[in-house]
Amino acid sequence: MTEETPPHKRRVRYSGRNPRRFEDKYKELDPAKYAGDIEHIIAKGQTPAGMHRPICVEEILTILAPKPGEVCLDATLGYGGHAEKILPRLLPGGKLFAVDVDPLELPRAEARLRALGFGQDAFIARKMNFAGVLGLLPEAGGGFDCVLADLGVSSMQLDNPARGFTYKADGPLDLRLNPARGKPASDLLGSVSAAALEKLLFDYADEPEARDIALAIKASLLPVTTTARLAGAVSGGLKKLHPEIPDSSIKKSLQRTFMALRIAVNEELSVLDRFLEILPWCLKPGGRAAILSFHSGEDRRVKKSFERGEASGIYSEVAPAPMRPTPGERRGNPRSACAKLRWAVRSAQPAA
Repeated sequence: MTEETPPHKRRVRYSGRNPRRFEDKYKELDPAKYAGDIEHIIAKGQTPAGMHRPICVEEILTILAPKPGEVCLDATLGYGGHAEKILPRLLPGGKLFAVDVDPLELPRAEARLRALGFGQDAFIARKMNFAGVLGLLPEAGGGFDCVLADLGVSSMQLDNPARGFTYKADGPLDLRLNPARGKPASDLLGSVSAAALEKLLFDYADEPEARDIALAIKASLLPVTTTARLAGAVSGGLKKLHPEIPDSSIKKSLQRTFMALRIAVNEELSVLDRFLEILPWCLKPGGRAAILSFHSGEDRRVKKSFERGEASGIYSEVAPAPMRPTPGERRGNPRSACAKLRWAVRSAQPAA
């Protein structure tokens, strides 16, 4: 063996058939090398670790109808699954601008799309919140022909315990989409009162046990600084107060609790309100917008904004009802089950 040849390093062995920790799932985290394994996982209706499966792709492509030469915006790039399907339809001559607040996932998504052959002339990525996309208009030629906003949290964020988005694995209770901005959810729980926490859980997640959960969290003997401690406080409190509560109800309350804290930490609803306010200014006459939401608070805001826009003449047409993933998609990708898709078409009337 020469000095230049590194010694062979054996792969780490795990108890059981497959690694359980996110960072050890070497096949799922290297889809290019283990394509067959990834296809097998997807065929079972699961999402591989570190990967996001885009939702309602065909429906979104039909609504947006991107054409060669057009300029479009993906306001929530995430893994880039929707962008990957939109970009070929804009060529030749078109451009896709894409923004995301996540400084960890944005460069990975950009690198993946660059590797697929989309250069700077066609694909422009920016780290920014979608509430600030008006700043892109000069570079985009004054407006966009179509705009997509997928409001869901990406599977990469959900699956990585280090991000603190899931109760299924222990990690720091963070929940920030941009870990460099604001304060983590653990800080929020340490400073908020039980009454304010109850209101937060009810307003942001329609949690029916909001009072009991808030009291249980605030009564925790240990500071709630990890996802496991939060999950333990919620499940333990509910079981103590409601001994007959089924595990399925506890699971739903856990999902809603984490969602409500995520929305609060990232100020998601106020950011969405700002985006909906500026959206007409971003669209060219005849421009199409599609917004994919994942809980009632988001969908209500999108619905009312589009209805107000249609009533005022800013939008010439809006979705009469939300579109939902097909039964086949819901079976194949359970994370799509709660998605609602609404659309609007910009009129020629100037935005006031």
